[in-house]
Amino acid sequence: MPRVLVVGAGVLGASVAHHLVQAGAHVTVIDAGGPAAGTSSATFSIDVTHLKTPFSYYALNRRGAELHQRLGEELGGADWRHPAPLVQWGHTEQEQHVIRERAERLRGWGHACRSAHPAELADLAPGVSPDACRADELVVHEHACWYDAPLFTRRLLDRAALGGADIRFGLRVTEVLRTGERITGVVAEGRRFDADWVVNCAGPDAGRIAALAGASLPLNRVPGLVGESTRLPEHDQLGAILATPGVDLRPAPDGRVVSISWPVDALLPPDAEGAADTEGAADAARQADPALEQELHRLGREVFTPLRAAGMAGVRLGVRPVPADGLPLVGCAEATPGLYTVVTHSGVTLAPALGLLAAREIVGGRACEELADYRPDRTPATDVLDESVQVMSGAAAITAA
Repeated sequence: MPRVLVVGAGVLGASVAHHLVQAGAHVTVIDAGGPAAGTSSATFSIDVTHLKTPFSYYALNRRGAELHQRLGEELGGADWRHPAPLVQWGHTEQEQHVIRERAERLRGWGHACRSAHPAELADLAPGVSPDACRADELVVHEHACWYDAPLFTRRLLDRAALGGADIRFGLRVTEVLRTGERITGVVAEGRRFDADWVVNCAGPDAGRIAALAGASLPLNRVPGLVGESTRLPEHDQLGAILATPGVDLRPAPDGRVVSISWPVDALLPPDAEGAADTEGAADAARQADPALEQELHRLGREVFTPLRAAGMAGVRLGVRPVPADGLPLVGCAEATPGLYTVVTHSGVTLAPALGLLAAREIVGGRACEELADYRPDRTPATDVLDESVQVMSGAAAITAA
């Protein structure tokens, strides 16, 4: 069986490691920080299948979401997965048109979502301010969920370790090794790690790893703030995921609320992504602009009234690894045999599917058709295909205007 070195102990690296062990590979995992120390601990982390286009990518995300439940059966319960309705609305006529059009497309794809009157907010998410929704209708995704990404990562790494994986932290890759044309290992903090395969799951650092191998990835590093409130009383806790024009909110463990805002992220300085790398995540959190932190909390309080009696417990400045066309980068490039890349936006939703498929290709030696459109040396589409990236980019454009 192959010796496989997985670089990155975030949610994707953990899933790849788990599935490789299940397939019989000899696995070593290294990370510059610790488990879920980078983007996996600074993510909104909900099932975003409803935002994925084209259909083939939607189907891959839907498979990933379904495999979370199967992994729960393997690991003794999916305690990282929390079902909750996702409620969307817009304010302007254009925003409402986009949401309605998306819902119509999704229903055509067999996705369960429905229209609802705003009066239902009182039942779907008690505590939402009556002034927060000026729409004529809502779209409700009844079978959505949010994920505790750090917990999910630890569960996968623990199971991989029980299966024989060697997991080591505090090791930053400084060199990629070749034997002839093939990648055969790395050097990290002066230590040599030889392998039959090196799997690049380094998230926003994946481009640097590829460059060490003499290759490049069409990958953008997009910074973003993720806020978390102090604990709310049990009777005031949020029971739904809210996708609103200014801010998105979801429940979090211990009765807290997590928030993100594309308009707030669009105000981050151009060098913010450089401050929030995987090694400096804690420092980057302290460097986040207090005014933007306050604005993120203000937007949340305007939507969900119990937050007006809560504080902001903390904010993380993370970096999203976003491929140029929004679609995953998975597999080997022709110029770097032996180096297998797994990097994507929305990694938590996709982790079970990409981990399973990557392990099949590496251990089984046969290409998976499901990954054919996502090879790292493809020519990215000239137009962004993934709708969630369009949402992210659109917020930046609106704010700039």
